[in-house]
Amino acid sequence: MPHLNIQYTANLDALTDMGGLCNTLAATLVALRGEDGASPLFPVTGTRVMAWPAPHFAVADGKPGRAFIYLNLLITPGRSEALKKRAGDALLAAANAHLDAVFAQHAVGMTLHIDEAAPVYEGKRNNLAAHLA
Repeated sequence: MPHLNIQYTANLDALTDMGGLCNTLAATLVALRGEDGASPLFPVTGTRVMAWPAPHFAVADGKPGRAFIYLNLLITPGRSEALKKRAGDALLAAANAHLDAVFAQHAVGMTLHIDEAAPVYEGKRNNLAAHLA
């Protein structure tokens, strides 16, 4: 973890680079530091950012052109409230910067939630660290 799942109305695909948003938000997560200011807040090899468009949607009054983006960050327990707030603020700032032009021209709603959950089972196979060198 962290896993950032993004659900958005498919009309945003024509208005912004969603792959670029994923890359920006992944870089934001990787750049965050823990309490000591040096160690990563989240494990780099566990960082995932994924986005899914909703082809069918109704936003607000349902008028065409309305859009919505929902960002849900799932993390494991153990970080202070201050660190979770720092992560949320950084993600929201990065998303806002990426989407400013869209917000300037279109009716858009955006929500970021951070959920903390301890897995009841966790199986892994991961060789990402070997490829990050």
